Amino acid sequence: MADQRDPERNRFSARLRRTAQVGGNLSGAGIAFAANRFFGGDESEERTARALASALGKTKGPLMKVAQILSTIPDFLPAEYAEELGQLQAQAPAMGWPFVKRRMRAELGPDWQDRFQTFGKEAAHAASLGQVHRAMMPDGREVACKLQYPDMSSAVESDVGQLKSLLGLFKRMDGSIDPDEIVEEVADRLREELDYERERKAMYLYREMLEPKDFVHVPEPVDALSTDRLLTMEWVTGDPLTAWQDAPQETRNGIAMRLFWTWWLPVTRYAVIHGDPHLGNYQVRDGGEGLNLLDFGCIRIFPPNFVGGVVDLYRAMRADDFDAAYAAYEKWGFRNLNKELVEILNIWARFIYGPLLEDRVRTVADGVAPGEYGRKQAFEVRKKLKEKGPVTIPREFVFMDRAAVGLGAAYLRLGAELNYHQLFEESLEGFSEAAVAERQTNALSKAGLNE
Repeated sequence: MADQRDPERNRFSARLRRTAQVGGNLSGAGIAFAANRFFGGDESEERTARALASALGKTKGPLMKVAQILSTIPDFLPAEYAEELGQLQAQAPAMGWPFVKRRMRAELGPDWQDRFQTFGKEAAHAASLGQVHRAMMPDGREVACKLQYPDMSSAVESDVGQLKSLLGLFKRMDGSIDPDEIVEEVADRLREELDYERERKAMYLYREMLEPKDFVHVPEPVDALSTDRLLTMEWVTGDPLTAWQDAPQETRNGIAMRLFWTWWLPVTRYAVIHGDPHLGNYQVRDGGEGLNLLDFGCIRIFPPNFVGGVVDLYRAMRADDFDAAYAAYEKWGFRNLNKELVEILNIWARFIYGPLLEDRVRTVADGVAPGEYGRKQAFEVRKKLKEKGPVTIPREFVFMDRAAVGLGAAYLRLGAELNYHQLFEESLEGFSEAAVAERQTNALSKAGLNE
């Protein structure tokens, strides 16, 4: 483990520098946003989106990660914003070799290079919070070394403050959704993503939960070469999902079915979700017969009764039972509900649960393009909430909803045709909140995540 007194830990001076940097970068975007609100024009949203994306692209770190998250929530941002911000992950520049050597020395000691047969100087992948290097251990095993960028703890605390300001502006301008719970949820998940020790344990958790499904592979961590800012794991290879878009229908259906179990089995049996729906976190291997699941920084562990609410709402929607749906939303944590607000929320619920409610083979959303998945329904909900709202979204709902939408977009990308109802019913066999609680406790304890 890295020294807990490390000066890179959350420091006031680093937070201050970060606030000044981010604030300066965002000032131009903020001016553009305000001007476009007043003066409008056909290209106003597009201009503001470009300015915001340009500002965030210079900030490397948590706020850029937040932008990526918000861009995946249907209609939370205008389409122009979502498109621009969605590109940030692919554009993240890597840190150079001097940084890599300093970080590796700090985490593994001055003789760190002796612990590898080879170590790639160039990053194999760079993202908002860290970068990955390919290496080989003395025994010939190929590994991925995930290195965190410097001062990320301080950056998170600074960027959370900036995020609160940005979403406060959104709240005043929009008025359909109270984003306060969203901010707190995103902030907590960001703090967890910086803890690579937690991510290492989450990998063991997923290896345990998905053990019955031998078609999905979770990379094995290398404990001796991991710290809270360095995560070393087995290097895995596979094809991106997009490489299989033109495969035979039966093959694409098989991949989609494996995606279903990879995501839903941990939810319905353990109340745990993989909260990052990025398509790059799934790899197809073995000629379409297997999957690799990657990136375990954003793992959300729910109270079992929250997943009970997910199941209760599914059953209420299937039975067209309004009162049961009302009770399910309350169980989830929606506050200050009334009949009109529940009717509005049901628009979204019918969309999300739609494929699960119909006992037939179908696509996840007939006639909808992957980039438009959920946007029409979200627009309708937002419009109605502006009249009747606002509604406060419970924090547990944020990543559940985001991940479900991301999974649906993957199904659309594959053009999959499945009986989602039968698959979901199979996932609920023997379901009870008490059983989920027991399984969750045991699995978390085994992975070391129950402290």
